[in-house]
Amino acid sequence: MSSKRKQQTRNVLRFLFVIYMGVLFYFMFFSERYGRTAGNNTYRWNLELFLEIKRFVKYRDIVGVESFIVNILGNILVFAPIGFLVPIVRKKKQVRETKNWFQRTGRAIGLLFHVTLVSLELSLFIEITQLITKVGCFDVDDLFMNTVGGLLGGIVYLICHRIIRRR
Repeated sequence: MSSKRKQQTRNVLRFLFVIYMGVLFYFMFFSERYGRTAGNNTYRWNLELFLEIKRFVKYRDIVGVESFIVNILGNILVFAPIGFLVPIVRKKKQVRETKNWFQRTGRAIGLLFHVTLVSLELSLFIEITQLITKVGCFDVDDLFMNTVGGLLGGIVYLICHRIIRRR
């Protein structure tokens, strides 16, 4: 692939990343379908890891398949693009700054650490903002699942990257 083609592809993926982030923030803060309406006057939080996950698994028949899938799988899948796109859209300066660290730890491990950390930070920002604005609920289960989603996206990126490099 030529240098010009790579840059065009990177620019398209950056644009898609911006669109993705906009859609993500819409559903996290404004979507009425997922209970993001004004009028909640209380702060809501869950600080016990796996509490909501166990509840959704235990009562999946009562809460319904859609709620189960949206809460459990949705929180993982919605952050997978973060792990996939962050290595593509980050600036070359960021790559140079972390290059030595990647070389010491192994490029794949360093990249997975980076995308996992970015996923955790973004998820924490969203959860804190939901708590402060009283839109949604601060939930450590969401933090966990979103971070796992980012990690899985990073693994998919590494697999795709290796396949492309072998060609």
